[in-house]
Amino acid sequence: MKRVSFAEFGGPDVLHLADAEEPHAGPGQIRIAVRAAGVNPVDWRIREGQFQKARPIELPAGIGQDAAGVVDEVGDGVHGVKAGDRVFGRGASTYAEFALLSAWAAMPEGLSFEEAAGYPSVVETALRIIREVGVRPGQTLLVSGASGGVGSAALQIARDRGITAIGTAGAANQDYLRSLGALATTYGEGWVERVRRLGRVDAALDLSGSGVLRELVELTGDPQKVISIADLGALELGVRFSGVTGNVPRALADAVDLISRGKLHIPVEKVYPLTEAAAAHIDSQAGHTRGRRVVVV
Repeated sequence: MKRVSFAEFGGPDVLHLADAEEPHAGPGQIRIAVRAAGVNPVDWRIREGQFQKARPIELPAGIGQDAAGVVDEVGDGVHGVKAGDRVFGRGASTYAEFALLSAWAAMPEGLSFEEAAGYPSVVETALRIIREVGVRPGQTLLVSGASGGVGSAALQIARDRGITAIGTAGAANQDYLRSLGALATTYGEGWVERVRRLGRVDAALDLSGSGVLRELVELTGDPQKVISIADLGALELGVRFSGVTGNVPRALADAVDLISRGKLHIPVEKVYPLTEAAAAHIDSQAGHTRGRRVVVV
């Protein structure tokens, strides 16, 4: 089979599409014929070696953790799914023709493989950090860097829970944030005052790591009411860094519920073939994403 992998840490140019042995489903796993794989910031952070001290990997290694496709192998102890089922979920080395998933759910009706591949990690992350920051119905949540996948999910989950959301993003994405039910403003000079004019902030999420943690603490009045998933210097300011994956099967079930009720939709901004995985990483690192980027097989 074909798989995108890298043999050294570095820039996008270390990614190569090459032949690899097909994986086979072990206990508690399924194998899918991948139709699409989600592109997440964690993918290029792993490629650069940013997590090597905390979560070392052996090289050469595959890349990618989210995918949607068709089940073709079911491991021991797995029930409720069979060959031919259309699923989306989370696993490893998903930029490939075949991949193993350790958590999955049946794809909701009407969802394409490209769309489904964009949901697993971003919905799990959004649900986790909203829970961890402790924001409640009737309160206001500020989402910094809100137009990407996690931000898109967080704004819609907040709206469904009766939480007012304020989102910051570039000028081109203001209408997009409003379409997700958020109060929107741009980042850049004077952004803190623009946020204040929109209302009191009870909690805040830093999704882009753009050096705004001091301002988020100032707006909330409490570093414990701020969570970052992108700024590795968060702890120095007393801000929690959330980087440990939570209950993925539960998050997938919640995603299916939200999608089925019409309360969650994350658009796919751009689709890339496996041969252009490096370009997908370049675009992901550049930011300014509206929704998701996916690699298709």
